Amino acid sequence: MTRSHFAQVIAAVALAATLLPSAKLSAADVTITAPTTRVIPIALKGYSRETQAVLEFDLSVAGFEVRSNDPQYTLTGSATGDVKGTLVDGGNNQTLFARVYPGGSARSQAHTLADDVVKAITGQPGIARTKIAFKVASGQRNKLGQNISEIYVSDFDGENAAQLTEDNSIVAAPAWVPDSLRLFYASYRGGAGPAINSHDLRTGNRTVVAAYSGSNISPSVSPDGTKLAMILSKSGSPELWVANLDGTGLKQLTRTKGAEASPTWSPDSKTICYVSDDPGRPTLFTVSASGGEPSRLKVSGVVHCTEPDWSPDGRWIAFTRSAGEFTIYVVPAGGGNAEAVAPGEDPSWAPNSRTLAFTRGRGGSRKLSLLDVPTRRVKDVAKVSGNCSQPSWAR
Repeated sequence: MTRSHFAQVIAAVALAATLLPSAKLSAADVTITAPTTRVIPIALKGYSRETQAVLEFDLSVAGFEVRSNDPQYTLTGSATGDVKGTLVDGGNNQTLFARVYPGGSARSQAHTLADDVVKAITGQPGIARTKIAFKVASGQRNKLGQNISEIYVSDFDGENAAQLTEDNSIVAAPAWVPDSLRLFYASYRGGAGPAINSHDLRTGNRTVVAAYSGSNISPSVSPDGTKLAMILSKSGSPELWVANLDGTGLKQLTRTKGAEASPTWSPDSKTICYVSDDPGRPTLFTVSASGGEPSRLKVSGVVHCTEPDWSPDGRWIAFTRSAGEFTIYVVPAGGGNAEAVAPGEDPSWAPNSRTLAFTRGRGGSRKLSLLDVPTRRVKDVAKVSGNCSQPSWAR
């Protein structure tokens, strides 16, 4: 039976699992839409092997193509000393900037230079210095027979990965607090039922904010950093609830016979998009964060919609089509025609509302990848040993 990741999370983390209906769709039912933007050709000259590799990765993810023939832009540096960059527009032979990047490692200097190139050419901030949290399953089991997984945090390209938890249990769904080194996630730590934890990355301190009877899963923090959406089954079936970040002020937003999952917030922190299988199969809905009647989000031509993530600019919702071969789609936030952009699941928008982190692969070979949505270019990120999934991009 085919199950969406929505169902897998509930089955793995909730006490009462919800199994979604079988699907008879295949990869042949999906056509990845064509790129909407051409890549920007750029040449790199004079850099060391390490700096060159970092710049090539960062710029490729940002929609550039590094090549020596017929570049539109040229970035020239030095193979020794601090990372330097002189960016020239070949169209008018104008120097856009000439800078030196002292301090820190060569890798961090190169990331900063890449961000400056992106800003100078596109006018948009770069993402090379951002962080991603994700789940890693080791393939081992603990004494309770649980599949052990832990939360990791790394640079956006997968480098400098650090294990955050040592729960020796099931953990799931890391979610950043905006503009903060703080995460929420669900954990079975201690052999009890799943509880939602708040974890301060600076101090290592963590606090349980929801540990009710039944499920406590899928935390999602509002962009203004004041509210926490989550899925709790304290009233029966898994429902959508919202609370303050410390768990107080709890309010139930949905009341259905089905199961809800995967809440994500609009940028103004007023609306939540989530998944419900109450209609008979997983479907996207929106509801006011203050309460009210949920509305079904129109997604033309796509069924079995799971794992939504709202772009920071408010324009798009990325989600997974969980039938047959899992596929990442993007739909206007107000609903409409959805476009298939890549095979995979677990989409998470970068702060630039252009790049998606996602999971691709099946079974024990799942890895994290980055997608530049306009050009459809995909880059796999370096990964730790294990099965990587559920990326969450810090914003």
